Amino acid sequence: MLGFSLPKILVLIVIVMAAWYGFKIFGRGRNVSGGGSARKQAGQEKADASLEMKPCEVCGDYVAAGASSCGRDDCPYS
Repeated sequence: MLGFSLPKILVLIVIVMAAWYGFKIFGRGRNVSGGGSARKQAGQEKADASLEMKPCEVCGDYVAAGASSCGRDDCPYS
């Protein structure tokens, strides 16, 4: 009753292939229609917001270029 036969296996392969290609086409259509452009733009904004860091000559900690004083007496950034 639940045995495997050639027609059942072929129908199963056709169903799996149809689902596979359906998901491929659906995913391609979403990329073409601009579904990922908002995500790319948000990533670009994050990349633009990065800071240039350089090591402090006194303590060796990395600070942002043009940073204000840390409060130490010998801080070169005043």
